[in-house]
Amino acid sequence: MNIKSFFPILDWASNYNKDWLKGDISAGLTVGIMLIPQGIAYAMIAGLPPIYGLYTALIPQLVYAIFGTSRQLAVGPVAMDSLIVASGVAALAEIGSAHFVEFAILLAFMMGVLQVAFGVFRLGFLVNFLSKPVISGFTSAASLIIGLNQLKHLTGVDLARNNKLQNIVIEVFKHLGEIHWITFTIGISAIAIIIIFKKYFKKIPAALVVVVLSILVVKIFHLDTYGVKIVGKIPEGLPSFHLPMFDKAIMIKLFPMALTLSFIAFLEAISVAKAIETNHDDYKVRPSQELIAIGMGNMIGSLFQAYPGTGGFSRTAVNDQAGARTPLAAIISALVVALTLLFLTPVFYYLPKAVLAAIIMVAVFGLLDFTMPKQLLAYSKRDLMTLNITLLITATIGIKEGILTGTVISLVMLIYKSTKPHIAILGNVPNTHFYRNKNRFKDVTIDDEILIVRFDAQLHFANTTYFKDKLQEFSAEKGKKLKLIIIDGESLNSLDSSAVYALNEILDYFKKQNIEIVFTGLKGPVRDTINKSGLIDKIGYDRCFMSIQEAVDCYEMYCKGINKPTKFEKFIKESR
Repeated sequence: MNIKSFFPILDWASNYNKDWLKGDISAGLTVGIMLIPQGIAYAMIAGLPPIYGLYTALIPQLVYAIFGTSRQLAVGPVAMDSLIVASGVAALAEIGSAHFVEFAILLAFMMGVLQVAFGVFRLGFLVNFLSKPVISGFTSAASLIIGLNQLKHLTGVDLARNNKLQNIVIEVFKHLGEIHWITFTIGISAIAIIIIFKKYFKKIPAALVVVVLSILVVKIFHLDTYGVKIVGKIPEGLPSFHLPMFDKAIMIKLFPMALTLSFIAFLEAISVAKAIETNHDDYKVRPSQELIAIGMGNMIGSLFQAYPGTGGFSRTAVNDQAGARTPLAAIISALVVALTLLFLTPVFYYLPKAVLAAIIMVAVFGLLDFTMPKQLLAYSKRDLMTLNITLLITATIGIKEGILTGTVISLVMLIYKSTKPHIAILGNVPNTHFYRNKNRFKDVTIDDEILIVRFDAQLHFANTTYFKDKLQEFSAEKGKKLKLIIIDGESLNSLDSSAVYALNEILDYFKKQNIEIVFTGLKGPVRDTINKSGLIDKIGYDRCFMSIQEAVDCYEMYCKGINKPTKFEKFIKESR
C-alpha cells in the first residue's frame, strides 16, 4: 500500500503551495471562531458540560487533518450526532452525571472502532441502505426535536428533556405561564440577529456576534442576578489523556447506538465532502479512507475526552468559502480552540444559555427539508410514504426506531420492486429499425404473429415467476395467431440459477404450444451464464440474434404467411 494513501497529509504537505497559506489561515481562523460557540452549544444538546464540546472541536480535527482525503471538511461536534448521543446514553445514565459523560466518551470510542473497521474492509457501501427519503425524514424529525428541546433555555422554563415530539409540545403548553421574559427576550433577539447577519452580512460569523453582545449585556446589567441562566465556569486547560471506561455490559447496550452513529456520521461527512469536492480538481475524496479518518478522529478523540463528532455542513461550507485549500486550515482551527481552552474559557462565564439555544435553533431548523417531500409527491409516492413514516416514527417514538423502520421499509420496497420489475411489449416505430414500448409510443406497429418482450431488470429468483406469468399472459392475449416470441435481452443484465431453470420451463411450455422463442441483444454476462449452464444447447445458437430487427427480418422472409409452424433451423441457416 502507498503510505500516502493511508496518510494523505504526506501528499498535500509535500506539495504545499505558499499561495495557499493566506486562504488556509483565513479559513482556519474563521472556522475556529465558529467552533467555540458551536462546540459549547452542541455539548448542551448532547447533555454534556460545555467543555466536552470544545474537546470534540479540538482532537478529532487534528486527527482528520492527518488521515482525511477532503481538504475542506471541518470535523467536530454536530447537532444531529449530539442529539443521538443524548437519546442513546440517557437510557443508561442520568443526563449530566459522571456516568453519562463516561458513557458518551465510550460511545465515541466504539463508534470510531466500527468506522475504522468499515473503512479497512471497504464497507462504506453499507451506508447506501440509508436511502435519501429515510435520511430526509430522519433529519427533519431530529431537527424538530433538537430545536424544540431548546425551548427550555430559550424561555427560561425548567422543562424536562424529551426525545418525543408530542411530549415536548405538551410540556411546553403546561408551562406557558412560567416564561422568564428577560431570558426569552435575549433568546429571540439572538435569533433575529443571527438571521439578519446570515442574510445581509454573510462574511461575519453571526454566532460570534451574538455571543459577544450577550456576554457584555449580561455582565454589564448583571442579568444573571435577575434569573438569566448562564454557562458559568468552564474548566481551563487542554484535555488530558484518559482511557474510556470499558464495561462489557455497557458496551453491549451501547452497540446499537454506536452502529447507528457510525453510519449517520459517515453519511453526514461524505455527503458534504463530496459536495465540496466538486468545487476543486486537485484531489479526490475516497470514501473508505474517509471512514478511517472519521473513525480515527473519534477513537483518538475519546482518549482525550471527546464525544462523537463528524464533518459539519455549515462549518465545511464556511471553510471552503473562506479560502481553505488544505487541511492546514483545520489545524489552525484546532489551534484557535486550544488557545481558547488555555486562556479564554473565563470569558464565556456570563454567556446566557438562551443565546446558545438560539444558535442551535437557527442551525437545526435550517436542516428541515421541505424540498424533497414536494419533489417526491410529484414522481414517487412510495418514497414519500417512506420519508413520512421515518419522520413520524423518529419524532414520536424514537431515533433508533425511526432509522430502523425507515431502512426496513426501504428494503421492503426494493424487494417488492425487484419482484415485479417493468416489462414491456415492443412494437416497430414506422419506417425505422427501432422497437419501443407500445404503451408509450401509440403509433408503433405490432405483428399479430410476433410478440416482442423486453424485461427491464436482472432475472433472478424473486421475479422469475412474474416473468413466466407475464409471458403466458401476453401470449394468451395474442391468441392462436402467435408464432414467435422475441425476448429482447438489452435490459437483461444477469441470470441466476433460478432464472436458468425458469428459462428452461419457458422453452418447454411454449414448445408444447408450437411457439418459437428467440433471443436478441444478450449481454456478455448473460451469454456466459447461458453457455456455462448448458442452456444454450436447448435454445440453440441459431436462435440468438444481434438485434430485434434481424430476428423479425428472418421470420418475415422465411415464415410469414405460413400457417403451419416452421422450424427455425432451415430458414435461419439459409438466411445466414
